[in-house]
Amino acid sequence: MRGGPGFFIVATLLGSLAAASAGDGTFPFGTELMLDAARLPGGKRIPMIEIEDNGTATIDLWCVSVRGSATVGDSALTIVAADPPAPLPQCTPARQAADQDLLAALSQVTAWRGRGEVIELVGPTTLRFRRMTN
Repeated sequence: MRGGPGFFIVATLLGSLAAASAGDGTFPFGTELMLDAARLPGGKRIPMIEIEDNGTATIDLWCVSVRGSATVGDSALTIVAADPPAPLPQCTPARQAADQDLLAALSQVTAWRGRGEVIELVGPTTLRFRRMTN
């Protein structure tokens, strides 16, 4: 049989890429979304958010992680985060301030839109996230 396993692997990868970049208008529930931002000096962490289809949200900030809830509609989105825990000892004041700023921006999100691998959370500040595809 010509093509064999190699053909199957290539076809599967191409199908996955096409589905991921189709931007079909459905929110990517259960997918880790990484903030489209550079790392802060002295750290390796970049904020991420994951929203499950039941509305449970996990938000990894620059220093700490918080749980929350999200209500997702066709293009509407609201996020309510729990109070963050005390910062870790290695968190600098600048990183703590960045956490507070990001939580404030997330709490003001009113809508979302998908553009291929990019998900934008829209509010007074538009936050760009990228789907983690690994």
